[in-house]
Amino acid sequence: MAGRFQRRLVLGPLRRGGADPTYRVAQDGSVWRASRTPEGPGTLRVTETDARAWGPGGDWLLRQLPLLLGEGDRPEAFVPRHRVVAQSRHRHPGLRLCRTGLVLESLIPSVLEQKVTTTEAHRSWRHLVRTFGEPAPGSDFPGAPPGLYVMPDPGGWARIPSWEWHLANVDAKRADTVVRAARVAARLEEAAHMPYEQAKKRLEAVPGIGPWTSAETLQRSNGAPDALTVGDLHLPGIVGYALTGERGATDADMLELLAPYAGQRHRAARYILLTGLTPPRRGPRRAPGRFSHL
Repeated sequence: MAGRFQRRLVLGPLRRGGADPTYRVAQDGSVWRASRTPEGPGTLRVTETDARAWGPGGDWLLRQLPLLLGEGDRPEAFVPRHRVVAQSRHRHPGLRLCRTGLVLESLIPSVLEQKVTTTEAHRSWRHLVRTFGEPAPGSDFPGAPPGLYVMPDPGGWARIPSWEWHLANVDAKRADTVVRAARVAARLEEAAHMPYEQAKKRLEAVPGIGPWTSAETLQRSNGAPDALTVGDLHLPGIVGYALTGERGATDADMLELLAPYAGQRHRAARYILLTGLTPPRRGPRRAPGRFSHL
């Protein structure tokens, strides 16, 4: 079972802000997740030593638990190529890539995060889940954290009226993308069992879902180690600064720097993010073509 340190590393990417209604950490340190599974809504409680689940989807969540905690991940296949990455790997031996097996629950908040701040997107996610979702099974269990909700089913997402998207501060483009995805939810959920490139193609067949959104989704639903987020506002600069000490790296620079990690680029980026290294606001920028020799 994932301990406190491992839980932060493994399950942390599933949390959409500190007030995510589908993810709570109770006072005793247990992690609670509310999901809409193929067998219905369910709630999973994970402690350092055991797990318990409620609802029609509870058995499904327990069967999926080993993969959720990274049992299917293969971190031993990763070979550090930079000193900073090797040091981060040494400091974080509990890092595993989780695999939820659920596409829509990661896809929709990723769509909401398109072209807006993370804070805005998390606020929209909270509003929509609390308004159109349902209280999570097991909410009456002693010690259950308050305010735990299961997100709407695909039909529920598709039926949200336009004014409610407006109240949630979601523009028409993102709202339309969520609705299109909800209408083909069954096809998208199949991607959870596909190889990465095939799954990526399946998701990006939906208008409004591009490489950034598909990567953010498949990192979580499939535990895809090569699902590098391209098109992010901050990630290229963080990777470039961590590996070269220089500012101003672009997506092209990041792809070049992470080329030695082909097949494991998302994992490499996770190790880099765990270093906490961020480029200073002021300082020398890279010269054009500076990374071309790497």
